[in-house]
Amino acid sequence: MHIYTFTHLHICTLTKHLHICTLTMIQPAERLKSVSEYYFSRKGKEVARLNAEGKDIISLAIGSPDMPPSPQTIETLCKEAQKPNAHGYQPTTGIPELREAMAGFYKRWFNVTLDPKTEIQPLIGSKEGILHTTLAFVNPGEKVLVPNPGYPTYTSLSKILGCTIVNYNLRPENDWQPDFEELESMNLTDVRLMWVNYPNMPTGAPARRETYEKLVDFARRHDIVVVNDNPYSFILGKEHLSILQIPGAKDCCIEFNSMSKSHNMPGWRVGMLATNATFVSWILKVKSNIDSGTFRAMQLAAAEAYQNSDEWHHEANVNVYARRRKLAGQIMEALHCQYDTNQVGMFLWGRIPDAYADVEDLTEKVLHEARVFITPGFIFGSNGKRYIRISLCAKEEKLAEALERIKEVGF
Repeated sequence: MHIYTFTHLHICTLTKHLHICTLTMIQPAERLKSVSEYYFSRKGKEVARLNAEGKDIISLAIGSPDMPPSPQTIETLCKEAQKPNAHGYQPTTGIPELREAMAGFYKRWFNVTLDPKTEIQPLIGSKEGILHTTLAFVNPGEKVLVPNPGYPTYTSLSKILGCTIVNYNLRPENDWQPDFEELESMNLTDVRLMWVNYPNMPTGAPARRETYEKLVDFARRHDIVVVNDNPYSFILGKEHLSILQIPGAKDCCIEFNSMSKSHNMPGWRVGMLATNATFVSWILKVKSNIDSGTFRAMQLAAAEAYQNSDEWHHEANVNVYARRRKLAGQIMEALHCQYDTNQVGMFLWGRIPDAYADVEDLTEKVLHEARVFITPGFIFGSNGKRYIRISLCAKEEKLAEALERIKEVGF
C-alpha cells in the first residue's frame, strides 16, 4: 500500500494546472471576434503608462469638453440630491420635467414641435441610443448603412448585434456629404437603418438642409430609417439645423441629441432621441428591459441646463472654441497638414503630407517625440487613413504648449 504525501508545492502546482485548464476551456462569445477594444480605451492605457513614466503627454485626442456646465445646472443637482425622496428608481421614459425641457429645447433652437409625452426618449448617452435603436429595428443578418469615415461605434455595435455592415462613402470632393447617386446604385435589399451624423464627426462638415431633404426622400422611397446623430450643432455652428425640420422626416427619421458637447456634460450621460410615437414605443420596449432610469436629481439638473441663456451658449460653444480652433489650425500648419477652414464642431480634421506612408508614422512621432496625443483618421474608416483629427477640448495654454513642442521637434 502506497501512501502519497502532497507538499504545499505539489498542491499549488496542481491548483495552477487546473486553473489553466479551466481557463482554456472557457471561451468568449463568438460576437467578440468581430470587434476589438475601442481605440481610445486601448491607446489610453499607453498614454497613461507614458504619463506614469513622467512624459507629461498633452492629449488632443478625445472630444470630452473640459469646461463645467452652467452654475445653475450644478446648483440644481446639489439641491435636488439632498432631498430624501430623490434616490429611488426612476421611470425609463424619463421624468416629465426633463421630457418637457427637451421638447422646449427643440422648439427654441430648431423650431421643431415635439410631443414630450410620446415623441421624445431620454437616453444615457448616444452609445446607448445606437444599441437600443439597432435592437429595435434590425434583425441579425440584416443591413445597416454606415458612413466611411464615421463614428466607430456605428460599426462596432452593429457587428456585435450581428448586423451586416454596408459602408457608404463620404469624400472631400463632395464636401464629406453623402453621394446619393452612389447610394442609389447600391444593393439596398434588407437595409433597415442608415447612420448619418451632421454636423459631421470626424470631418467637421456642416449640416446642410439640402442634405437633410435628400436623406428624407431617400428614406421614404426605400423604407429605410435614417438616424441623424446631432450632438455638434452648437459648436462653432452658424445655424442650428435638425433633420426633423424637413416635412415628413418624423415618419422615417430619428434624431439623437446630447448634452455632452453643447452643455459641457459628457460625464453625466444625458442624451435624447426624437421621432414619431411608434418608433419611440419600439425603442422603449428594448430600453425598459435594460435599464431602470437615471438619477432624479441629474434629470432635474439637466432640465435646468436646457434653459441656459443665449449668452452662455455663445461664450461656451462659439467664443471659446473659436480661440482654440485658431491654435489647432497652427498645429495643423506646423505638421504641414491641409484642412478646410469651414469646418464646425469640436475637432479639426486635416490631410497629412504625402511624404508619410501611413498616418501612424506621423501620429506616433508626434506622441513619442513631441509628447502630444492626436488621433489618426484610420480609426474612422478607410476614407480617413490619410487624415488626423485634433480635439479642441483642451485649454488654450495646453494647445499653445503642444504647438511649441511640435515646432521644437520639427516636422
